[in-house]
Formats: sequence, structure tokens, C-alpha cells
Amino acid sequence: MSSFFTDLAQQYIDGEWRPGKGSWDIIDFNPYSGEKLASITVATADEVGQAYRAAERAQQGWADTNPYARRTVLENALRVVEEREAEIGEAIVAELGGTRLKAGFELHLAKEFLREAIQLTLRSTGQILPSPTEGKENRVYRLPVGVVGVISPFNFPFLLSLKSVAPALALGNAVVLKPHQSTPICGGTLIAKLFEEAGLPAGLLNVVVTDIAEIGDSLLEHPVPQVISFTGSDAIGRHVARVCAAHLKRAVLELGGNSALIVLDDADVDYAVDAAVFSRYVHQGQVCMAANRILVDRSVEQEFTEKFVAKVASLRVGDPADPATHIGPLISSSQADAVSKLVDETVEAGATALLHGRADGNLVSPSVLTGLAADSPVLQQEIFGPVALLVPFDGEDEAVRIANDTPYGLSGAVHTGNIERGVRVGQRIRTGMIHINDGTVHDEPIVPFGGEKNSGLGRLNGESMLEAFTTQKWISVQHGRSQFPF
Repeated sequence: MSSFFTDLAQQYIDGEWRPGKGSWDIIDFNPYSGEKLASITVATADEVGQAYRAAERAQQGWADTNPYARRTVLENALRVVEEREAEIGEAIVAELGGTRLKAGFELHLAKEFLREAIQLTLRSTGQILPSPTEGKENRVYRLPVGVVGVISPFNFPFLLSLKSVAPALALGNAVVLKPHQSTPICGGTLIAKLFEEAGLPAGLLNVVVTDIAEIGDSLLEHPVPQVISFTGSDAIGRHVARVCAAHLKRAVLELGGNSALIVLDDADVDYAVDAAVFSRYVHQGQVCMAANRILVDRSVEQEFTEKFVAKVASLRVGDPADPATHIGPLISSSQADAVSKLVDETVEAGATALLHGRADGNLVSPSVLTGLAADSPVLQQEIFGPVALLVPFDGEDEAVRIANDTPYGLSGAVHTGNIERGVRVGQRIRTGMIHINDGTVHDEPIVPFGGEKNSGLGRLNGESMLEAFTTQKWISVQHGRSQFPF
């Protein structure tokens, strides 16, 4: 596995693998063992510019390529992923600390999104619209935006890089991808390698492994990219939005969440417990859609709490390479320390810890907190770690009020014995997505994925990809003769 990482520990610009020219290295660690996987010299702002100019040169020819030929490249990419699936899964376990269950989940979704991108190559269709002017024909063409900058996160780097890269390429764009510095291989250079093997022409996908400390805002401010697709925290997302707005670029932002899973008085409690445990603790809670807050009607609070705590206590914490492990390491020691500190501070402020997780290196065992004050700061923030907050309520109206009392609005769930009741409650909650009698962590290739409030701008998936990565051009044709007033 070590050669797998070292072979990909370079920049990929204009079809060439080469070392970065920065003055320092990003060290890629296994977050469970601490093993050094690779060392990558960072790309400079000048190299970011080279990547964008390479993309610009290659893009028009790609846009002019028959979409069936573009489809073949995407089909090849899917085949390469299928052939190397086991190797990619091992890399996800090693670089992210993802469990084997998580790696399988990420790979399954990545293949589904590639299949959708294959279909997308043929969906960039135009229209002919009527005109009130006699003899005029209005043609509306849908065209690629040109060059797309993609910035991906560390939690699902393979999936969430592909999720923007593949559709952008399918629709005739070129891409410059910057992966998170904690996952430069799975989120970056691995994807470049897969598309290189798939036959993608040089220059259409460039990967720069670097950091804002080296390049500043050059990735955002460069004149070439017309769209920036960013997935990450709302704090950085706000900065991306500001810079893009100043340069009149389109920003597609998939940001953080503080989702509520609501258990109504007529819910199947055992099933709700299963959904809540998965929704909170999958991938150590490092998921934007995770159920940060679990809201439970007081009539079922005691039963739910007892069963929930028992199930959480049974989760196995340890080596993510062990198939029996449920909870692996957090991505870094700083993240593990921050989560542990948050739990301690919340308990000191008066909350009750039904389970009080402790850190052991980057491993953090799960916590379950209850008895939170209504104004507790922890209820307002995204917790990227294995910490569940149990909050009781009395009736639907209070559940909706509590669920909406957050600056975020990404996902959520409602558990009830009456599906239409659940839908009615779900409609009152200001989120981009909500799931009835299910978990909060879902993504599918053709549904609009995105959030409200601080959880982002725009949508991805399905037809939303057309809005994200193409533009429209009106060309009118006058078959007769217009009459001009002078």
C-alpha cells in the first residue's frame, strides 16, 4: 500500500506528473496508526495558474467533442474504478481512517454518481422558443461554463471530488481540483490517475495539492474558472462566496449541517434507535448530514434513551481495517482534541453525560449528552465527531421549533407511525432535505442535494448538475425582415 501512496504523491498538471515547487511539504498520515503514507511538495500560486491555463487550452476542444465520445471516457472511468475497487477501498481505510463499512458505502455511491455522469453527457440539450416578433426564431443553447474549480473535503474525499469532477467533465468543461490537505490522494491524485487511465485528454483534469498558506486565494481569484464548487465548512464557504462574488463567479457551496432526527410519539422506537445511532455515528460523526441533535417526544423519551444508550455503548471503537469496527479515528489529533474539549465543557456547563467518550490518540469513544440548556452553544453548532445530543420535546410544534432553531438547514429525519404526518412535519422544517422514517445521511445521483441557511448555496445531482456546470445562450434568427423605428 505504501507504494500506492508514494506513486501518487505529485501534482498533476497538463497531463504531467511532477513535484510541486513550493518550499514545504504536506505530509499524508494514516490517522489511526500515525504511519506516514506520503510526502507531497505543495503547488505554488504560479502552478495553480499553470493548471488553470492548461484547462483553458484543453476545454474548447473537449466541448466540441461528440458527447458520445465524452461518454466513452466516463464509461472507461467507471470500469477503472470497478477494476481497482479493492485497492481504492484499502486507500480509504488508510488515508481517512474510514471503516470498511464506510469505504464500501463511499465506493458504492461513487460508482452510482459515475453512472449518472455517463448519462449526463447526453442531457445538455437546447430549446427553440416562440417569439412575439413575426419571422423570428429563438434558439437557446446550453453550453459548458468553461473551467470549473473544485475544492473537496476530507470526510468523503473520493466521492465528493468525483461528484463535481465527473459531471463537469461530462458536460464539456475542464477542471482544476484541489483536495483537502489531509486526503490529497483519495480526494485528488487518485482521481487524476483514474481518468488518465480512462483516456481523458491531457489538460482537462488538473490536480493541485496545496494549501491557502501557500497560494492565498489564487485558486478562487484566477480569471479562468467561471464556477467554483466547494464542499466544506460554512466558515470557509462564506469566504469562498465573498471572493467569488467580488469576481462575479458562480459559487456552488455544499456546507455544514446541524441536522435533527425527530422521534414523534407514535414512532417505532426500536427502528428509530437504529436510524439515530447510524445517523449520528457513521464515519465517527464526520458527516455533514449527521444527526447532531436527536429530538424525542417526552412520551417515549425514557424508552428511547435507554435503548439508544445501550446500542451506542455496544459500538466497537478501534482499528478501521478490522471489519468488526464501527468507529475508527477522527481525521487528526486537533479534531480529536476539539471534540473531547467540547464534551468536557458541555458537561461542566450542566449537561448530563449518559456516555462520556474519551480520546485515545485520534480514537474518540462515543458520547451521549442530555439535560442541555435551551441556550447551550453546542445545540447551535456542527459537531464533527461521535457526540449525540438528546433533546426532549412536547408535541409537534415544539419539535419543529427546536429543529429550526439552528443556523443550518441541510438534512433531517422524522420518525412516526403516520407517514403523511411525518411529511407535514418535514415540510415545516427549513432544510434542503428531510427523510421520513429513515436516517439523516443519504445521497442519491438524481435528487437535488443541498441545504438552506448556512448549509450552502445551490444544488448538485441530476438535473441540478446542468444548472451548476453549464450556462445558457440565446441566439435569435430573423427569417423575415424586422421593422425598425428609425
